[in-house]
Parts: sequence; C-alpha cells; structure tokens
Amino acid sequence: MNEPATESRPAEPERGSTPRAMTLLVAAVVVHDLFTDRVVLLRRGPQARFGRGLWDLPVGKNDPGEPVTLTAVRELREETGLVVAQEDLRLAHLVHAAHGAEAPDGFLTVVFVTHRWSGELVNAEPAKHSEVCWVGTGEIPEDVVLSTDRMLAAALAGPASVSLHGWS
Repeated sequence: MNEPATESRPAEPERGSTPRAMTLLVAAVVVHDLFTDRVVLLRRGPQARFGRGLWDLPVGKNDPGEPVTLTAVRELREETGLVVAQEDLRLAHLVHAAHGAEAPDGFLTVVFVTHRWSGELVNAEPAKHSEVCWVGTGEIPEDVVLSTDRMLAAALAGPASVSLHGWS
C-alpha cells in the first residue's frame, strides 16, 4: 500500500523557545577613481534613521534571496545613479558588529571596491541624503558613520580585511 506524499519543511522551534537571532547583511561600495584619487561619499540627511548629517559610503540592506554583490550594485545605483557590473566589484573589507542602530542582533557589512562604473553621480535619494559627491582620498571628513574612514582606508590599502565591533 502506498503512503500519502508529505512535504518536507524545516522543523519549527519548540513552543516557548527563543527565536534565533538574525544578523543583518549589508553591502557597501567604495567607488574609487584612480585617475583623480577620489571616492564617492554621501551625507546622510535630516530624515536618516541614524547618522544624521554624517558622511557614509553608498550602502544598503540585502533583500532576502539576493546575492550580496547584487545588493551592492542595486544600492549604488539607487543612491548615486552610478552603475557597476557585479564582476567589477572586488571584496575589500568585512565589518562584523555585535549590534547596530537598526540591527539589535548584529550586522555584517560586506565592503566592495570598484574602479569601473558608468553614469553620472547624482543624489538619487534626496529624501535620505543631503549631499552626494566625490572626495579626495586625502580629504575624508572626520564626521563619518561608524568606521567609514577605516573601511575606506582598508578598502584602498590592499588585501581584504575584517573589523570587529562590540564583541567582548
């Protein structure tokens, strides 16, 4: 006798158990113009959820089911109008934080660097950013989000590296 087919699905947590913490995945892009030795930065606007008025890289949250390289490409285009191909991204740095303003269970930021892009730099999200511009690598502002200055330095210096924040 044949038994009815059953679907396989993940086991549900036991009643009363604590749900598993989720680490937020984020992608950032360092767009580096080798000819002028400048990078793209944006200043967070007055309506930003955190870091109001501070400088940052083009950065954004990963959508479920999206490869992190596609997140980087999408966020760069959405925020700056610049277009980069996934294959032109090079892994530059990882930031793993134990917690963040919008990530109480921690976040992992994958920082890519690119030297190839197309399009004109624009502030494509003026409701989120008050300014988007090219900045010389020797003129990075001091008022940056978290460790943007260190991420930039690591991305431009060479081999990929890792920063840890908030871990005991």
